[in-house]
Amino acid sequence: SYYHFSNGVATVPSYDTWDDFFTDFMTKKTAWGCYLEYLSEWNKYADKENIMTITYEEVKENPALSVKNIATFLGIPLTEEQLQLVVERSSFQSMKKNSDKTHGSFGNILFRKGGVSDWKNLFTDDQSKEMDKAFEEHIAGTKLGKKLKYDLYCKA
Repeated sequence: SYYHFSNGVATVPSYDTWDDFFTDFMTKKTAWGCYLEYLSEWNKYADKENIMTITYEEVKENPALSVKNIATFLGIPLTEEQLQLVVERSSFQSMKKNSDKTHGSFGNILFRKGGVSDWKNLFTDDQSKEMDKAFEEHIAGTKLGKKLKYDLYCKA
């Protein structure tokens, strides 16, 4: 996602190839620094009572349960009708369809495919191994890392 985002936003450095982006990503030369370090920093807050972690993969797998969990976390009671309305309006397809109204021309950059595991279409085997190693070094043992690893590898 970050690769496509970078190539879509004029104010962020773009990349001619995936390999160029991957090299910069792994050497912490992309805009906003190292994503794995960013996740590691957020892990400090994962157990706080006012923090809820949820992955895109979770939402895609079971949107209704995800909305219920978020509403419960926020203390917002939902009727079944309200729940279904939120699920429909917050679906990727619905948000993409309305993105010109909600996000202007930026919507085409933010709402690209809406799938999961598309990384498998870009990463070479060596890149995948390199990313796995970096993941292990930075966040694999953390609560957030365990959640991400399960969602990215076990569910995909």
